[in-house]
Amino acid sequence: MKEKHKAQKPKTAPFEQFPYRYEVWFEENNYVYESELRAVRQLLPKDGKGLEIGVGSGRFAAPLGIKVGIDPSAKMRSIAQSRGIQTFDGVAESLPFKDAEFDFALMVTTVCFLDDIDTAFAEAFRVIKPGGYFVIGFIDKDSPIGKIYQIHKDENPFYRVADFYSVKEVTDHLKQTGFYNFSYRQTVFRKLSEVKKVEPIREGYGEGSFVVIKGKR
Repeated sequence: MKEKHKAQKPKTAPFEQFPYRYEVWFEENNYVYESELRAVRQLLPKDGKGLEIGVGSGRFAAPLGIKVGIDPSAKMRSIAQSRGIQTFDGVAESLPFKDAEFDFALMVTTVCFLDDIDTAFAEAFRVIKPGGYFVIGFIDKDSPIGKIYQIHKDENPFYRVADFYSVKEVTDHLKQTGFYNFSYRQTVFRKLSEVKKVEPIREGYGEGSFVVIKGKR
C-alpha cells in the first residue's frame, strides 16, 4: 500500500492561523475575485462530477457548482462545509479517491502550496476519468502581480511558504504527467489596487496575472 503523503505543516499553518484574513481578501478584492471566477468558469466543464483539490473555504467550488473538495486545513474545510461542499481531509499528493472517480478536477491558487507538484498532478490524473479535464487557476510568476508577490512574499503569511510557477512550468509538468490539448485564459491586467471593475477575460497568456489552464486526460 502506498504510504500516505503528509502535508508540510508550515504550508497549512497560515490557513489555520488566519482564516478570517483569508476570507477578508475576497471581500476587499471582490472585482479581482469575480474576474478570476469568470476566467475559471470559461474553461470548466459544464457538467459531470467535479473535485476541487485545495478547496480552501469553498470560494470557487460553491459558485461553480463543485460539490466535493479536499484540503489539509480544518478551518478552511469548516468554512467550505458551511457553503455546502462535502470536504475531505487530505493533500493533493495523496487523494483519498478511487481511480477515474471524477469527470474533472479543479485547482485554484493551490499549485504554489504543493509539496510535490509532479506527485500532485499524477494523483489528479489518476482520479480523473479518461477524456476528463484538469483545470488549474494560478498567479503566473512572470506576470506583474506574480513578480510583486515574489518580492514581498516574506511580508505575507500565506505566500511566505509559496513556490510560484510560470505558465510554461505548469504546462511542462502537466505534459510530463500525460495531460494534453491545453486551453488558456487570462485576466487581471492591472495591479490589485487599480482593479475597480471586473476585468476582461482573454484567450492565451502573457499579459494577465491570473491564468487558467485546462488540460485533457
